[in-house]
Amino acid sequence: MSSISRNRRARVAVWCIGGLLVIGAGVGVRLVGLWLWYGEPYPVADPDRVAARLEKEAGQVYDEAALPGPPKASLRAGTSACDYRGLRSIAHIDQGLGDVRSFRLSWQMTDVSETAARSARERTRLRLARDGWKLSKNISDEFFRFEQPGTGDKVDVDWYRPTGTYTVTAYAPCGKVPDVFDENHWPAAR
Repeated sequence: MSSISRNRRARVAVWCIGGLLVIGAGVGVRLVGLWLWYGEPYPVADPDRVAARLEKEAGQVYDEAALPGPPKASLRAGTSACDYRGLRSIAHIDQGLGDVRSFRLSWQMTDVSETAARSARERTRLRLARDGWKLSKNISDEFFRFEQPGTGDKVDVDWYRPTGTYTVTAYAPCGKVPDVFDENHWPAAR
């Protein structure tokens, strides 16, 4: 085999390898671009399981609060649309994804004395910390928020001095819901 033939094969091999590298880089850039555009996908959420989890937590806070009488407002459930992720969020400011929801359950009592509210908040604060929840917001002696590291669930406890209103809200983070999800009938497990 002549040296010209070997040189030609070497150049062809270099061109082929170079072409593959360019194609691979192009695919990589496209994948990174898509990830930046769409962002990390939301996890799939089972609304009935979320409801059971939030009802359990809100109920546990109610029990440990040991306030006199039942809540004046019944347990309220609701969902909220979640924002687009990634660079798409810039193109969809103030628009939520229809198939991605966050969840919340809350209850409240009025005419709760400062002493009763303080004791109830302290019992809840101690139990959440003992169970591994992390304090994420402490605005005043009257309001705090804990977050559970494993699930991202949050619990807010608030006492509004002028009316003595004690409110507890349990939240679950955004999740992609099934196509058959009807927020008007959520939670179905009740």
